Amino acid sequence: MPKLNAASLQAGPACCPPITTAALSEQAAETMAALFKALSDPVRLRLLSRVASHPSGEACVCDIADVGVSQPTVSHHLKKLREAGLLTSDRRGTWIYYRLAPGVLTALGAFLMGTGLVPSASMTDPQAP
Repeated sequence: MPKLNAASLQAGPACCPPITTAALSEQAAETMAALFKALSDPVRLRLLSRVASHPSGEACVCDIADVGVSQPTVSHHLKKLREAGLLTSDRRGTWIYYRLAPGVLTALGAFLMGTGLVPSASMTDPQAP
């Protein structure tokens, strides 16, 4: 699985040009698809949000694990987010602390910039017309 990391972000403003500026190369498409695949699970989105919004900028797995699934499932999802390059982690004693990978949200935003992609009520609320 391609990984968006600090090295790929330093190559330019993002690993991939905004989607509206040019056709994606095969490598850029694989990189972005891996990120979106990792983000395509609601539990993973909730975990990423909990890490990103944590007051200290990093979160212990013990602080974010209450997302309605078992602890082993939480660990699996966090591993997938880490493998995709969205999160970094380090072990401190028996706990693992997670934080957003540097620049990853900026890279995703830059990729989507100019697409006019704004979730409408119909995209987020199944009851909306």
